[in-house]
Amino acid sequence: MSLSPPVVPLGDAFFSDPRYLAPKRVERIDLGAGAFMLRSPEPLKPWARAVGVWLDHWAQHKPDAVAMAEPAGLSAAAVSAGWDSLTWSELRTRVGSVAQALLDLQLADGAPVVILSDNSLDHLALMLAAMHVGRVACTVSSAYCRLAGGDFSRIQGILNTLQPGLVYASDVKTYDPAIRACGVAAPVIYTRGAEEHAGAKSFAALAAVRETGAVQRAFEAVGPDTPAKYLLTSGSTGHPKVVINTHGMLCANQQMVGQALRFLELEPPILLDWLPWSHTFGGNHNINSVLKHGGTLYIDDGRPVPGLIDRTIAHLREVQPTVFYNVPRGYDMLLPALEADADLARRFFERMHMVFYAGAGMPVATWKRLEAVAARVRREPVWFTTSWGSTETSPANTSAHWWLDRPGVIGLPLPGVDLKFVPNAGKLEMRIRGPHIFPGYRGNDSATREAFDEDGFYRIGDAGYLLDESDPASGVVFNGRVAEDFKLTSGTWVSVGTLRLALVTALAPWVQDAVITGHDRAEVGALVFLSESARAHPLEEVRAQLREKLAALAAQGGGSSQTPRRLLVLPDAPNMAAGEITDKGYINQRMVLQRRATDVEALYAAVSDPRVVHL
Repeated sequence: MSLSPPVVPLGDAFFSDPRYLAPKRVERIDLGAGAFMLRSPEPLKPWARAVGVWLDHWAQHKPDAVAMAEPAGLSAAAVSAGWDSLTWSELRTRVGSVAQALLDLQLADGAPVVILSDNSLDHLALMLAAMHVGRVACTVSSAYCRLAGGDFSRIQGILNTLQPGLVYASDVKTYDPAIRACGVAAPVIYTRGAEEHAGAKSFAALAAVRETGAVQRAFEAVGPDTPAKYLLTSGSTGHPKVVINTHGMLCANQQMVGQALRFLELEPPILLDWLPWSHTFGGNHNINSVLKHGGTLYIDDGRPVPGLIDRTIAHLREVQPTVFYNVPRGYDMLLPALEADADLARRFFERMHMVFYAGAGMPVATWKRLEAVAARVRREPVWFTTSWGSTETSPANTSAHWWLDRPGVIGLPLPGVDLKFVPNAGKLEMRIRGPHIFPGYRGNDSATREAFDEDGFYRIGDAGYLLDESDPASGVVFNGRVAEDFKLTSGTWVSVGTLRLALVTALAPWVQDAVITGHDRAEVGALVFLSESARAHPLEEVRAQLREKLAALAAQGGGSSQTPRRLLVLPDAPNMAAGEITDKGYINQRMVLQRRATDVEALYAAVSDPRVVHL
């Protein structure tokens, strides 16, 4: 696809000119007893009252520019090869039609519009339409409807909690068994096969409704405090909670990000993105960046798993992103293709301003391989960066809007964010305050009270520290989740997040990911998932390589909490359907330990299992 010449330059000028990136500045306020707070000295500017303000603006100011696109046939019968797209004017027209249809249905007050499917143009139009007229949209991970064996207890519990006013799914074949099993009483909408479900409506019928003045009147009643979305917390923290996301917090967060990443205003971002809209990374951070800045989003129907990654690679031969968002696993899966195909790598990096990772820590080995590929196909260095946030914070709290040499630093607080550090169990627990913070969990007052401290800071549960205590502007280093950490029987704390990253980096390229073990045991251990290439080698060769690399890690002088003494080599990849890999592509430590409890026992058994590697 041909693109206009870039407005924002690549190379040194990009980093040195404050028109493109905000200067690296921060204020530190000491609070006593080892606690302190960081905040940006740049005031937060006014933000939009509602998400729909952005849509209306671009429909008026660049009506014929492509807003969103999907692989042909993703939402309906294929009409052409390539991409089906909507201009900003077409998107606004479709949103207005669907919004009118929702008003005509007279859904119960407070009942959300629940979406069970993967990303698509129909999904997007319904989500935006609901928010436009003051309805709450709630996208639920499609994985809950695809579980092997037809166990729909999880999605049934979620729908019972949500009490939807309407349920949408893309097609009958995939989603009807789960919807029927859950006994959904609300209206059901399908893009394909609605006639096979008695009483269901087709999405095409909603999109054909003519918008009236009722849509505008409803939109004018939407304000910053109006709930826009419900998002479910990740299964990695136990039973999902329903997080209320208001229009104000979503719009404030995009204003924060835009003031740090100023180039987005000058050159609207072009994205190719697979990240699921059931999560805040893809559904808030990425979509809203395109909506606020009038960019273009190409929906990627690939995934960072064997087989599906090929779709992403095929799309990258057609689309040249200017910013690229992914999780570390996504980059791991892309790297073999980028390393083997110089033309693909050149197209990928040619117009790139920012390669962004979040959702999990980036192993140094992955970072270095990306840098090496970029250096072979592009004269200017490529900027690799990150942010830090959560479902409850819309999501971004920090931004590393400067050149980074390696992963680990998560940036500095965005304008309008107060970031407090409180000593806790040998770490500095981070807490957040600002207009981007959620008002609470739906129907769960006790969890809401527990989520905030006495000063109104959200207890996010993560830890961090300053890269350089004498220079707060050096940035904050992520130091794992407080709740994941555990003690050995010696009483020594193990920092799970930090150790996992160090271990995966040390065992590269043989290991794709790892889960740390040792709670209430004498030694730290790990279950390791091999890389796809490593699984092709004999087990004895793999064990020998891992033993050598583990010994090299131990030789660096870490104590008992920083060096696993034993590994168990798992023969398979993490099971996404079983929840071992989340929709965003990162490892679910809690679920792996739960499902593979017998492997943990084998790891520590007196009689050594042939899969175990001892230091």
